[in-house]
Amino acid sequence: MDRREFLRLTGLMSLGIAFGSKSGLTNASEVPDIAVADGASPSTITTSAINALGGIKRFISRGDIVVIKPNIAFDRLPEHAANTNPEVVATVVRLCLEAGAKKIKVFDRTVNDPRRCYIQSGIQEAAKRAGAEVSHIDDRRFIDIEIKGTALKRWPIYKDIFEADKLINIPIAKHHSLARLTMAMKNWMGVIGGSRRLLHQSINESLADLALVIRPTLTILDAVRILTANGPSGGDLKDVKRFDTVIAGVDQVAVDAYGATLFGMKGRNLKYLAIAAKRGLGRIDIENLNVEHIRS
Repeated sequence: MDRREFLRLTGLMSLGIAFGSKSGLTNASEVPDIAVADGASPSTITTSAINALGGIKRFISRGDIVVIKPNIAFDRLPEHAANTNPEVVATVVRLCLEAGAKKIKVFDRTVNDPRRCYIQSGIQEAAKRAGAEVSHIDDRRFIDIEIKGTALKRWPIYKDIFEADKLINIPIAKHHSLARLTMAMKNWMGVIGGSRRLLHQSINESLADLALVIRPTLTILDAVRILTANGPSGGDLKDVKRFDTVIAGVDQVAVDAYGATLFGMKGRNLKYLAIAAKRGLGRIDIENLNVEHIRS
């Protein structure tokens, strides 16, 4: 274990997180709630995290139509950590196709010009090369969905995510000026229509409301690089910290709660996570979950 890794694990332990491992701290027959993989290769750690959860075939069946939702919101290069790492996205596409998926769809409702965002992020090229169908958002494909939430009663949501057999969320972990952090739950802002600014008036309740109707098959949090300040768009490399980490799990609330620790926080420090946990949509008590740590 190198010094960086030692300091990282020590810091997480101080937050009350216990790690299991293949060396015996966790029963090898158990599938962890959260898998955390560290290493120099984004592709390798993505694969390792998914394998620790039981492998891609636990989630993807032959003939599935799969929607993969990365963050492609900003006209930034991968080095700026404003969008999901393209290697992580491409790796998940390849794994799904190897598992027999019929079609992989990749899209996002961007903040900046979608043509530039898709190209600058590197995601369009990487995902297409891996075999995905990459498309821009078509406003005609939003449908009103009854949510029955606290802040959202009905809202237009991109119908492709409901038509898909499987839904995989691949956000990046970064600072957000309003929500404090944007990770898995916040990433669903990229599949909703209408004026997203209206949600900012009650952002925490709105994010928890969206989680009532958007339930991903798998969540993979990209922390290869994280944006520590001036998010969500960033732009200054001084705000970027390299972690070389990927976090995966079925429970998007738990994945976000773990992701918060990368910023020195706990899940309960994020209001939308606390609301979601109170509603029974996931867990933020990650100290009580089975977390497997893999060094690749």
